[in-house]
Amino acid sequence: MTRKSIGLAVSALAIVTATAALAHLLIPNEASRIDTSSSPRPGEPSLTEVRQATEKYRNIKVALAEGYIRDPANMCETADMMGLPLEKGAMGIHYFRPDMLGITSPPNPRVNGGGTHTDFLKPAILLYEPQADGSLELIGVENLVFAKAWKDAGHNAPPSFHGVVYETMIDNPATPIDEAHNFEPHHDRHVWLYRENPNGVFSPFNPRATYQHHKGDGAHQHHAGHK
Repeated sequence: MTRKSIGLAVSALAIVTATAALAHLLIPNEASRIDTSSSPRPGEPSLTEVRQATEKYRNIKVALAEGYIRDPANMCETADMMGLPLEKGAMGIHYFRPDMLGITSPPNPRVNGGGTHTDFLKPAILLYEPQADGSLELIGVENLVFAKAWKDAGHNAPPSFHGVVYETMIDNPATPIDEAHNFEPHHDRHVWLYRENPNGVFSPFNPRATYQHHKGDGAHQHHAGHK
């Protein structure tokens, strides 16, 4: 290799290195991309802080050791099951802390609880997506309070997070679907920290969540989007 060709190669390497460094500065990572979409209110953690506090739950064994249990119905809900267009996406398999939700007994006839937990640094619910190898990938977190318990605690409006009011879920007996997921009326908020959501970080459903590897009830094995 001539001195000239060596010089050209070094120059090319320098350009590539500089370009990569510039791209790193211009293209935010997933966490910073999420945080630009919301602003914490006084006393609330940022989404980056919530992510840092929940990273450990990427290992499902950690979640189980801390008392999270898998939804007994093993449901992988998709938007069409709630009367919405399938294109809106899906939710994960829910792992929850009964103590945080205040659930002390089986459904009678619906799941009910007395908890008023809304701390996203310790979310009551974790959302996982089944993978081809049988493992579970953490894709989001959620908090839920039952409407009666929340009102009995002296609140006249649903809770909010980063200025976004929780969704209120109440079953309408006049429809064939169960808008409250077999729960008593409740307020909930999903936060998609580990799977970017085109619908927004606080949307109930994510079109980039997929359940093709779910081995639960066949009625819930919808293929809702891709990673």
